[in-house]
Amino acid sequence: MTRHLLLSLLLSLTPLFSFASQWDDALYHQIEQSIQSPQFGSHTVVITRMGAKPSATAVHNQRAIQRAIDRCSRKGGGRVIVPAGKTFLTGAIQLKSGVCLVIEEGAVLRFAFQPEIYPIVETSWEGLDCYNLSPCIYAFKATDIGISGKGTIDGSGTRETWWPWCGAERYGWKPGIVSQSQGGRKRLLQNGEDGVPMCDEAGQRNPLRTFTPADGMRPQLIGLNQCQRIRIEGVTLLRSPFWVLHPLKCTDVHVQNVHFENDGPNGDGCDPESCNRVLIEDCLFNTGDDCIAIKSGRNADGRLRNMPSQNIIVRRCVMKNGHGGVVIGSEISGGCRNVFAHDCEMDSPALERVLRIKTNTCRGGVVEGIHMRDIRVGQCREAVLKINLNYEPREQCCRDYPPTVRDVVMENVTCQRSRYGVLITGLEDSTLVSDVEVKNCRFDGVERGNSITGKTRAIRIQDLYVNGKLVKAE
Repeated sequence: MTRHLLLSLLLSLTPLFSFASQWDDALYHQIEQSIQSPQFGSHTVVITRMGAKPSATAVHNQRAIQRAIDRCSRKGGGRVIVPAGKTFLTGAIQLKSGVCLVIEEGAVLRFAFQPEIYPIVETSWEGLDCYNLSPCIYAFKATDIGISGKGTIDGSGTRETWWPWCGAERYGWKPGIVSQSQGGRKRLLQNGEDGVPMCDEAGQRNPLRTFTPADGMRPQLIGLNQCQRIRIEGVTLLRSPFWVLHPLKCTDVHVQNVHFENDGPNGDGCDPESCNRVLIEDCLFNTGDDCIAIKSGRNADGRLRNMPSQNIIVRRCVMKNGHGGVVIGSEISGGCRNVFAHDCEMDSPALERVLRIKTNTCRGGVVEGIHMRDIRVGQCREAVLKINLNYEPREQCCRDYPPTVRDVVMENVTCQRSRYGVLITGLEDSTLVSDVEVKNCRFDGVERGNSITGKTRAIRIQDLYVNGKLVKAE
C-alpha cells in the first residue's frame, strides 16, 4: 500500500471517531502529507505560436489559447505560456488534464465582457447545481492541472461590465440591465426546492436547470469542477465577475502565494465547495465578500449531493477587506469537518469577522472539527468569532433541516478592536451549538463584550481577556 493511499484511508476513517475540542497535531499532519501534487509533462506551448496576439480580438485569442491548451494536453501535458509583459484579451477557456497555464511576470490575461463567448457548462451557482455561463477559466473532470506565474488574470469586473448583474444600484445596476434577482437566481432556488434534476431521462441537459446571459448569473473567474490534483500558485486574480476561485467537488487542491483582489458584489476569494484535502497558504485576500468561504451545497441540492468539505488547512495568509476571514457556509448542507487555520494576519475596518460559521434551518448538515489558532488581528468590524444558526432568516425554503455546529476551538487569537468578541446565535428550541472553546485569547477594544443567545451547550471560556479583564470560565 502506497503512502498516499494509506493516508487517504486514514483520512476517510477520521469522521468515524469522536472529535476532541483541541488542536489535533496528528490529524493536521495527516492532512498536510496526504495532499497530492499535480504532475505535468515536459511539453511547452507559447500562446503566440498558436496565433494569440495582444492586438487581436477576444474571440481570436480565445481560439488560439484553447488550441494551445488542447495541443499541450494531447501531447502528454506540460506548460502553456502567456508571455511576459503582454496583455491578451480573451473569452472563456477550458483547462485540460496535464496542463499548467503559466502567466509570466508582467503578462495579463484579460477576460472580455462579451457574454456570448462564454459557453454554457456544468457548474454550481451559490451551492446549487446548474448549467450556466462558463467561468473565465474552467476545468471539468480534469486531473493534474495548474495555474502559475507572477502575472495577472483579470476578469474585467466593473460597474460598467459584469457587476451590475447583481441587481444593486451601488454596483451600477439600472432599469433595463439584466439582474440575477429578477432573472435566474429565483428560478434556480426554486428548482432546488422542487428537486428538479440536472438532466432528463435521456441524459440530456434539463432546460429548467440551464441558464443564459438573460438570467444574469455572473460566472466565476476560475471554476474547477470534479478535478483532481490542482495547484494554483503565484498569480494575481483581479476583478472577478463573481466568486474568484471556486473548486467544486475537487480533491487535492493547493493554493499558494495567490493575490486575491476583488471588491465586487459576491466577490468571495477562495470557495472550496464539497472538496477534500485542500491547502491554502501564503495568500493575500482583499475582497468584497468572504475571503475564504468553505461550502458544500445549498439546501436539498447539498443534502442530495452529500459531499462534505473536509480536511482543509489555511495558514500564513493575510486578510484585509472581507465579510469574514475564514468562513464556513452558508451553503453548507453537505457538512464540513476537519478545518485548521493558523498563523494568519487580519486587519481592516472593512473586515467584518475573523472566524465565521453561518447556516440556518434550510440547510441541515453538520459542521464540526473547526480549529483556529495563532491569529493576529488589528481590527474587525463585528466579531472575532461568530456562529450564526439564523443566517438569512427571510430565505424562502423548507425549514425542516436544523443544522449542527460543534467542536469549534479558537486559541491564541489576539484582536485590537471589534464590536463583539464572541457572538453566537443559536436556535431557541434546540441545542445545536455545542462544544465551543475559546482559550488563551486577548480581545481589546471590544465595544459590547460577548453575546450568546439561543440554546447552546458546553461553551467553554478559558484564559480569555476582553479589554484587559479576565472572562470567568463558564
